[in-house]
Amino acid sequence: MADDTKLTLLERLEFKVASALFRLPPPMLVRLSGKPPVVIDGLRLHPEVQLLLSLRERKGVPRKSELPLAESRNRLRREALMHSGVLEPVASVTSRVLETKQGPLRARHYVPPGDSRGRPLLVFFHGGGFVMGDLDTHDSPCRRLCHHAGVHVLSIDYRLAPEHPFPSAVEDAIAAFEWALEHAASLGADPERVAVGGDSAGGNLAAVVAQHTVREGTRKPALQFLLYPTMDRTRDWGSLSHFAEGFFLTRVDVEWYQAQYMMGSTTPLADPRVSPRQEKSLAGAPPALIVTAGFDPLRDEAEAYATALREAGTPTTLRRFDSLVHAFANMSGLSRACREATVEVARLLRRMLDEVEPSRARNGAST
Repeated sequence: MADDTKLTLLERLEFKVASALFRLPPPMLVRLSGKPPVVIDGLRLHPEVQLLLSLRERKGVPRKSELPLAESRNRLRREALMHSGVLEPVASVTSRVLETKQGPLRARHYVPPGDSRGRPLLVFFHGGGFVMGDLDTHDSPCRRLCHHAGVHVLSIDYRLAPEHPFPSAVEDAIAAFEWALEHAASLGADPERVAVGGDSAGGNLAAVVAQHTVREGTRKPALQFLLYPTMDRTRDWGSLSHFAEGFFLTRVDVEWYQAQYMMGSTTPLADPRVSPRQEKSLAGAPPALIVTAGFDPLRDEAEAYATALREAGTPTTLRRFDSLVHAFANMSGLSRACREATVEVARLLRRMLDEVEPSRARNGAST
């Protein structure tokens, strides 16, 4: 973690006070939020999340688009650090520079505890609207996935907009996956079980990488893991209206992120590299684990993608956490509900990857 994002004494105190509050009974959490229980679209917001959102509102956290970009990025880093809590133990964490066809890419390799030889490899793309986020903001979720899924995680620091607008992130994601296929064994992972995954914008990139391999006829990921992904900017989805304001990610945020990402581009939003749900044929797509949150503006488009994959014959597991919000994996240090959901997701990921046929080399078969 960079020195400029270390928590101040006041921020550490704020975290301790918030942590104490979150140990109170659920009815007390709702009362402390200053609002009645929140019920929208037939779903009830979790008391822990309701209090967390209320605390952010009282603190007057500004919209991301209202601040200079550098300040917005730094604020996200500090929030991620504050909400990370106790870090999950992993065997090792190593910073790397991947020499790819797009040039060098910074990455971070997490090795799972125990006997990690021959375990699957997850190439992970962080969220942040293609504009924010980095290896540090998603250190905690990557550790949790590594520990509970028992997988090697290779977190990728792809180029961000608006300095590097579309298709820079797509190019980096494809190059990173191709590097991982070639070097998985040298990382100690099973070269036959290399998956792609990510949260929010990173989930979009994971889906785009999976579609690219099908389209090009190249080797596909063993699995695509999409955590509350952004999947279709061509229409006004119901959840985008239901949860347009007040649930961490807002409609204004979504629109601002997209404007930064597509700055100067003439590519239509219906291009599947921008909106993966617009891909005309999903036949032959790799198996998918898609995770959504009930109070997320992106919920409906992600679930529509799960339906489209199933209709195309792709084995797809969809898990919705009805009472949570977008980015819950980054709130695990404060909210027990968010932490339990993230651990459940990791265990689902483990089960699905363990069902993929292991490599011949790992089984000791001759090649």
